[in-house]
Amino acid sequence: MSFFPKQPSSRSGATQTIAFDASVGVTNAFGPETWQLRLVADSACCYRVGDGAQTATVADIFLPANTIEHVIVSPGQRIAAIKAATDGLVTATAGTLWITEMS
Repeated sequence: MSFFPKQPSSRSGATQTIAFDASVGVTNAFGPETWQLRLVADSACCYRVGDGAQTATVADIFLPANTIEHVIVSPGQRIAAIKAATDGLVTATAGTLWITEMS
């Protein structure tokens, strides 16, 4: 029998999207079995995860365009996103953030 390495993985659940621009986009609360998120955006953005209503700012966590990121969360939390600030290195444009709940 041959052995081959496998990638660590989780079960994927519901996917939500946030259309973000200069104003903050938010999601519904994560499900009761959600402990991890898979994030990917088509434009650079900043995001914030927490309990209750969230408001992202350009000082929050930066997510480059077309990059997959996994984030640990707790059930019932929410995420908010806003387009990244233009600082000479990033061109800030509106976009969409895909949030897939993982358990």
